[in-house]
This record gives sequence, C-alpha cells and structure tokens, in this order.
Amino acid sequence: MTVAVGVVGVGAMGRHHARIYAENPATELVGVVDQDTERAQEIATKRNTRVLSFDELLDAADAVSVATPTAYHAQIAWEALGAGVHVLVEKPFVDDPDQGRQLVERARTNDLVLQVGHVERFNPAVEVLRDVVAETDIVALDAQRVGPPLNRAIDNSVVLDLMIHDIDIALSLVDSETGSITAVRADSYPHVTANLTFESGTVATMTAGRASQRRVRTLSVTTPESVVEVDYLRRSIEVYRQSLPEYVETDGEVRYRNESVVERPVVENGEPLKAELAAFVEAIESGTEPIVTGEDGLRALAVARSIEESATDEETVVTSL
Repeated sequence: MTVAVGVVGVGAMGRHHARIYAENPATELVGVVDQDTERAQEIATKRNTRVLSFDELLDAADAVSVATPTAYHAQIAWEALGAGVHVLVEKPFVDDPDQGRQLVERARTNDLVLQVGHVERFNPAVEVLRDVVAETDIVALDAQRVGPPLNRAIDNSVVLDLMIHDIDIALSLVDSETGSITAVRADSYPHVTANLTFESGTVATMTAGRASQRRVRTLSVTTPESVVEVDYLRRSIEVYRQSLPEYVETDGEVRYRNESVVERPVVENGEPLKAELAAFVEAIESGTEPIVTGEDGLRALAVARSIEESATDEETVVTSL
C-alpha cells in the first residue's frame, strides 16, 4: 500500500521533496500547493500530479511536507495535524518555540508523525561517523559551513539557515545537556562563529557564513583516540588514529617524526533528502517515532536563538540553556 503525500511550498527545497516523492514507489504524490501558481503548475506537470488548494490537499493526502518560509510552518502544520495528516516540517522547525511545543503535543494527541527536516542527519557520512565514535568520548567538534552569497532571498539568518544543521548534528552526537554559548559575527557580513560547551565537558566550535568564495561543509570530531574528518559535500570520512612520535637521527641531525595512520571507511552513496523522506514514510507505516522529532527541532532552535542573541550583543554574552 502506498502513502498519499503532498508538498506545501515547491520552491528551492520543496521541489526536491516533490521529485523524490514522485520517484518513490512507496508514495503517491497526490498534489502540490504554492502561492506562486505558475511555479506550482510547473512542478505539478513535471511530476505528473495536480495543483491543489491547501484544504483539497489535506483531504487527499495521508502526509505532507511543509517547505514554505519558516513564518508559515506552525500554522500549516497545525492545520495538517488537526486534519489527521502526518507532517514533515523543513528546518528551522518554527519561529515561536511555544507554537512548536503545541505542535508536538497535537501530533502526540492525534497519534501522528511529526518530523523535522534536519537533512544532514541522513548524510551517509554522518551515519558512518556515528559508528566510528559510538564507543568513545567526544572531546571537541569543529564545524565549518560557509560559501558565497546566494542569488535568491533567504528569510533566515546564517545561523538559522546554515549553522542549525551543525547544531542539530552536535546535539545528536553528544549525550549531554548544553552549558554555555558565546558567539561573534563579522561586521557587515553574514558570518558567525559560535562556541558551545556541554555539561559533559565536550566543546564545539561552529562557523557559518555567506561571505566566502569557497563552499565548505565539514565537521571535525576529536576523540581521545582519533580525529574524524567528515566532508558533507563529498560524503566522505577520514579517521586519523594516534601514532607514537619518535626522534630520528639522519646524517647526524635529529629530527622529529610523527606519522598518522589514516583510515577511510566506506561510505555508501545516497542522497540525504531521499533517505530523510524514506525515513518519514517508514515512521508513518510502522507507527514509530521519527528519527528527527519535534523535540529535536525545538532543542536545535533554542541553541540557534541563543547563538543569534550572543552574536548580536555589543558585549560577549554567555547564555545558559
């Protein structure tokens, strides 16, 4: 049996939701909704589906993806959950945490799946990373997510649009509550660096910006035994193991040598968004909790908001959550 799905908002991200649902044999794309009727018709024609009103979509669909600007997430998700429809909401989850908590409760009361679209959770390299660090302590994380300015309008800051990916990954990897947060931003440019501490002692540094001429999406994880380097774009991972340093005498000169042992685990190829939507459908079919819950979305949002507040203060501010 297929799951009838729809997409609300078929812009830069939503059009890919529509593409993947249309290609997935486990789903039937029953319709799309967008305020831009020409764009909606273009996507509907391309994906062999219909342009519907929002109410018509709720009548036809078992589940919807909400890929509108963030300001509309809460109202759309609220109405969908009230109509008995499962919901995947693109990140950031909501503007108002109180509304997010109400959505979580409404989904629970109605026994519906509410998933938040933190797509990097489904990056194949991140899945391998979890296996590599599963049995060890995480000392530190360093995330870089920068690139050039976009040629389209973005309704969120670089923290809520870019850094929130790395916030969510850090929160999912470190089994501890967050402690202090400090952040700074570049004057006149969308570029922010944040420092987080966790109660476990783990520290994390994250940089996000749209003022770089090179697109970078990387994560470095330091453990007592290794340094693990993840490249989100290449979907690759390298593990640098400890090696014993030594002094070597050559032609009467003493030199220091320390060679690292580098492992390159196999990372399966796969599109993260395709894996995310497949997990959403699986949660619906099995009646289980989604991999990225509404609570996860709220926690990432709380940290992102604290980073924004710290970065915009004239003086350095430490915020405890």
